[in-house]
Amino acid sequence: MQQNETITKIKDTTSNPAPLGLLGFGMTTVLLNLHNAGYFGFNTMILGMGLAYGGIAQIIAGIQEWKKGNTFGATAFTSYGLFWLSLVALFMLTGYDKPDKTATASYFFMWGLFTLVMFFATLKLNKALQVVFGTLFVLFFLLCIRDATAVSAAGFSSTIGKIAGYEGILCGASAVYAGLAQVINEVYGKVVLSIGPVAAKADKK
Repeated sequence: MQQNETITKIKDTTSNPAPLGLLGFGMTTVLLNLHNAGYFGFNTMILGMGLAYGGIAQIIAGIQEWKKGNTFGATAFTSYGLFWLSLVALFMLTGYDKPDKTATASYFFMWGLFTLVMFFATLKLNKALQVVFGTLFVLFFLLCIRDATAVSAAGFSSTIGKIAGYEGILCGASAVYAGLAQVINEVYGKVVLSIGPVAAKADKK
């Protein structure tokens, strides 16, 4: 008696959520750090971007990455989306420049530590993400130093804050590039803007 086995394969036809997450993070980061660099004051535009594009959009991207089985993408986008929401809440609940600086230094330190560990994961992914997470790690620790020295060395803290602003612009811009590169490459069906696929090179060896 013969038994026939039927194998059903499910093909994932959903789109890539990574560009949305990267752009949500990148554009919001650039705008906040234009303020940190001294180009304009802190205002509701930053809070609005942090709430909507930096926060909600990244959480949506994280949920979509979870559905695709991408643990790294789900963890990164959901976490940084909630980071932006928590940062907006911090500003709205206490008022800008009013939060305890020792507390916010600890806040940025923990996010920097998280980012450092995530950076090591990018070593198996692509060079574009390595730049994003590497510069983000530096940004968090510059912000940590800025707030930790805000009371004892105000002048030094201000200088570090401006340095963090320019470094943050670089970080955000690298995320914007990584996101748009994936959109452009998919639309054209070829590599127009390289993201340096480290994992792909490893597979060829």
